[in-house]
Amino acid sequence: MDFAPSGVALLLLAVGFLAGLLNAVAGGGSFVTLPALMSVGVPPVAANATGTAALLPGYLASVLADRRALGAAWRELGPGLAWGLLLAGVLGGALGAVALLLTGDAGFGVLIPWLLLVATALFALGPWLQRQAARPHPGALRMLGAGLGCAYGGYFNGGVGILLLAILRGQGAADLPRANALKNLLSSVLTLMAVVVYIAGGQVVATGLLAVGAGAILGARLGIALVRRMPEAGYRHAVTGIGAVMTVLFFLDPAWLASPNL
Repeated sequence: MDFAPSGVALLLLAVGFLAGLLNAVAGGGSFVTLPALMSVGVPPVAANATGTAALLPGYLASVLADRRALGAAWRELGPGLAWGLLLAGVLGGALGAVALLLTGDAGFGVLIPWLLLVATALFALGPWLQRQAARPHPGALRMLGAGLGCAYGGYFNGGVGILLLAILRGQGAADLPRANALKNLLSSVLTLMAVVVYIAGGQVVATGLLAVGAGAILGARLGIALVRRMPEAGYRHAVTGIGAVMTVLFFLDPAWLASPNL
């Protein structure tokens, strides 16, 4: 896959910055990385895999930047439940990534608008989901929910942040900054496992990875600062709007970004 060295690289760097910022705040980076990578000729599965891999450094940067809140959240949950969540991230991320590779480009291309629709709905219904999750549920059901959420994240990263936030609120992480810090840790774990599977399957494009990944690290640093200052409803509505636009465009023409000459 050959990319023009200047304009395309700058575009992907800017896209990575925006995606890293969104993921550090509440998720939604895939809303911009997937169409951007497809617009430069990366096939659907590889675009999803490369975008997810590129956002991994941003997730890790978010964890490091918010490690104080993460430590408090870890103590709040207790080691048993916290380690159980990490195990769900490992298994769920790997299983979701394997499912993506088995789907193939044709099948995943058909699913993209529907996946974007689901992700957008997750953002729109975020507060309701968190209220539902906060109700008492059996421990086994909570762990099953975490595993399914992580499997979804391994398959398609869009909207996984708000889904994990709802799950973590249900696990007892009542404070939003602490829950967000745990969400970033869990996202890092499931994404790391997914990326290992993607690389083994040969679906990560190195040039796109470098450009988007560099921008994502910078965006994640700004995102951590914003999450402490910006009202939750503000960034939730912004991400929902981005997702809605991308969903409509893909439903109108799923191949609208195809660029076979690149």
